[in-house]
Amino acid sequence: MIVALIAACEIGFWVLLAAGLGARYLLRMPRLGLGLLLCEPLLEVVLLVATALDLKNGAEPNWTHGLAALYIGYTVGHGHRTVKWLDGHAAHRLGGAPKPAGPPRYGMARARHEGKVWLGTLVGAAVATVLLQLAIWYVDDPSRVTSLESWRFVAWRAAGIHGLIALSYAIWPRKAPAGESGVPLEKEEVRR
Repeated sequence: MIVALIAACEIGFWVLLAAGLGARYLLRMPRLGLGLLLCEPLLEVVLLVATALDLKNGAEPNWTHGLAALYIGYTVGHGHRTVKWLDGHAAHRLGGAPKPAGPPRYGMARARHEGKVWLGTLVGAAVATVLLQLAIWYVDDPSRVTSLESWRFVAWRAAGIHGLIALSYAIWPRKAPAGESGVPLEKEEVRR
């Protein structure tokens, strides 16, 4: 049941996002669009309540409850950035706004961008950890919560791997190709 609800919440997220952006830019009803976009966090509340009720009704804590916590954490950590990015592109494609600037591609600017994205992953891992710990306390039976405990390590392992990838952009920043650096190609070749 929980897996189906997670899938329904994910589908609902994209349906509400498309409806909100469509109302905002196609129908020229920005308030309705904003209202639809603001309904998206309610999906996570529904998932949280359903997961708690499932545990309250005596369901054995398993991987589905851990996955629900990670899904909610991911949405909290990265949902706003995703909606903002898609809103900028919808404004450009449907509303006539200028094309949104993409993330920096090179140097320390790219490293800072990757660090900000990683902070979203940290927030997601922290939220998932809090939800999992609350579920562990709620079940209050050490013999039944090993699955929930293992999901905390999954969340922090993912955050750690993402952190190493983000750190690699700072340690080994990508350099702009000669043609993009503003330096003529001939001068760049002479320097080598």
